[in-house]
Amino acid sequence: FSLKELHGIFPWLVESIFGSLDGIIVGWNLRCLQGRTNPNEYSVALDFLDPSGPMMKLVYKLQAEEYRYDFPVSYLPGPVKASIQEQVLPECSLYHNKVQFPSSGGLGLNLALNPFEYYMFYFAISLITQKNSPVTHHVSPSNSAYFILVDTYLKCFLPTEGSVLPPPSSNPGGAIPSPTPRSPAVPFSSYGMHHTSLLKRHIAHQPSVNADPASQEIWRSETLLQIFVEMWLHHYSLEMYQKMQSPHVKLEVLHYRLSISSKHHGSPAQSSYQALHAYQESFKPTEEHVLVVRLLVKHLHAFSNSLKPEPLSPSAHSHTASPLEEFKRVVIPRFVQEKLYIFLQHCFGHWPLDASFRAVLEMWLSYLQPWRYAPEKPPQSTEPLPRSVPDKWAAFIQENLLMYTKLFVGFLNRALRTDLVSPKNALMVFRVAKVFAQPNLAEMILKGEQLFLEPELVIPHRQHRLFMSPTLGGSFLSSRSPAVTDASFKVKSHVYSLEGQDFQYKQMFGAEVRNLVLKLAQLICQAQQTAKSISDHSAETMASQSFFSWFRFTPSEVNGSYTGNDLDEIGQDSIKKTDEYLEKALEYLCQIFKLSEAQLTQMMMKCGTAQDENGKKQLPDCIASENGLILTPLGRYQIINGLRRFELQYQGDTELQPIRSYESAALVRLLFRLSSLLNHRFADQMEVLCSREDFVGRLCRYHLTNPQLAQKIRYSPVMRDRTSHNWGPRISLRFLASYRTLISLLMIYFLASWFHIGPVGCTFIILTGYFLYAVIMTFFFEGWKPHEH
Repeated sequence: FSLKELHGIFPWLVESIFGSLDGIIVGWNLRCLQGRTNPNEYSVALDFLDPSGPMMKLVYKLQAEEYRYDFPVSYLPGPVKASIQEQVLPECSLYHNKVQFPSSGGLGLNLALNPFEYYMFYFAISLITQKNSPVTHHVSPSNSAYFILVDTYLKCFLPTEGSVLPPPSSNPGGAIPSPTPRSPAVPFSSYGMHHTSLLKRHIAHQPSVNADPASQEIWRSETLLQIFVEMWLHHYSLEMYQKMQSPHVKLEVLHYRLSISSKHHGSPAQSSYQALHAYQESFKPTEEHVLVVRLLVKHLHAFSNSLKPEPLSPSAHSHTASPLEEFKRVVIPRFVQEKLYIFLQHCFGHWPLDASFRAVLEMWLSYLQPWRYAPEKPPQSTEPLPRSVPDKWAAFIQENLLMYTKLFVGFLNRALRTDLVSPKNALMVFRVAKVFAQPNLAEMILKGEQLFLEPELVIPHRQHRLFMSPTLGGSFLSSRSPAVTDASFKVKSHVYSLEGQDFQYKQMFGAEVRNLVLKLAQLICQAQQTAKSISDHSAETMASQSFFSWFRFTPSEVNGSYTGNDLDEIGQDSIKKTDEYLEKALEYLCQIFKLSEAQLTQMMMKCGTAQDENGKKQLPDCIASENGLILTPLGRYQIINGLRRFELQYQGDTELQPIRSYESAALVRLLFRLSSLLNHRFADQMEVLCSREDFVGRLCRYHLTNPQLAQKIRYSPVMRDRTSHNWGPRISLRFLASYRTLISLLMIYFLASWFHIGPVGCTFIILTGYFLYAVIMTFFFEGWKPHEH
């Protein structure tokens, strides 16, 4: 086709593949397309959208003619959209020289994007917009076509080996020109200094477009990464957004907004209030979104770790360093660090307290361990000892201090509110403790905190400097500032650029966080005791299922006081895993925070007192008052998470308790009427039998009376009103209404018929056996002992 025809069809084709921006058109639904369920469509889609496939060839063909396509500003992330609509240019160079006023009769602002940018904008934003896609089967996000394409594009445009492959050219021997700077279509003030883009710095000084293909095509790497970061991570609230701005920029924006509001509105305060909330965005990332971001983080670590060692001579470095090597050097601090930090803060604060948080946790832990993606392999050792973190990563840890310390405190606050008896929650605590317990890591974090807490010395050449965000100094290839040798200044710059200069830092190894760790350790001990009690309860329940117990109520059936856990359904293997995870997590926490053996023993003893002499759990934590026991916050936590409970028992007339789910309602009512009739008819005879002092009297007293209930009824007017009038000896037939009793009787009659025993003979055998059981129980429980069944 001619370029004119391709130019007209390109926007429609992109929307047909990735779906519309409003989510109405689903497109190819790449996020749900998997090779296991749709192998043909899966392979065709990957081949078509491959970096060397037909779609990208079309992109490069249109790129050669410098076509532009409009992308609505209204579909950009909230903070960027609000700032552009207020005519304040964001700091990211991706938006510079691209904003245009609508044409005559048009509505809204647009970005004028080249074909490569337009394609990647749609590809990246489809992860956010296509949330309600119809799913007819279980989809594994890491096996979807979208996930594979993200990985493919990252490997192609951010290679860990070699250089970026040049795009295929329609002209033999020619090259696709890079985007040329365009004059701004609308006047803008800027959040920061104007970026000299990567392209401008390296292309403007090339004598020929073919002189250095790597320099020419490095703009695709920068553009791809900026689009991914902006679309996937740039969704935070105004409060966090403003914290990342330097003081002089915030002042500039404030003056601009006041001038706009005084010109167009009568009330400046109202306009400022509206502008304040314009940045707010209801953003709820999905688990799939987090997994894709984790893939980006892991690849960026591998990409930056593939940086070649610097030459010994600085002059040699300035002449030999390629644009791609320079890009690797600053790709994480310049493009990713601050937005990923705010994204993680948002997830830690808003993600539900369930096992799906594992995706966020693993993404965070992947960022914290860049040494896992280093090209050098650890030496093979026969001993499974944890690998020590090399000292060369101290600079990374110091320049990402908040990622380690503040987010660790955020995880502690989450862990203190979750049910640690659950195996999945126990696994998350174990994973975090294991990562932070790596040898030499805690020491390097502590060193970073010490550098931050050092008093700032007044040095003349430093008085004019601000703690600025790395994104505010232009493109990463602009003229470099002199290397800052003061490690303390670098740590302070990192913290203040992310949290603002009025930030009150909470030390990870300080007394406050240490108390949180002790609380977590105590909860781990309690969770271990709870898991053990659940395991013991399950074992006792299985062991107590005797033949005669099928004919009687058990205490747990009558009272219904046992509060189970998901471990009841999972089984003993998961209980064992939970105990292993919690035990190792406690061991790692003791290593990290140097908890003494005495503290640990004291906690274990405190948790051990949760079991009294009968093996039952203690009551929840309460304080005594004139109105009785009042639950403390710890007690409420213990009840919510099933760590402790009140022993609630039915203390009324067992004949009048609510009908259970394992009983036949019709039989319960029928047998109650029958037993009431028998008790009324033979009340005097039963009184005479129970008053005898011989064995018959003891037999009747044990099986026909309940002295404790009778005493409660006499002294409680409420129970006297709600209990049957016969407080003395009586017959109870309710146990026959239990489904398992009925099933047992049917099985006995079936076996009897197998041996040619008639119904009368079978009934005689059952009554004889029951009488013998009653006699035996009387010998064991002689006298007026209460009837527990």
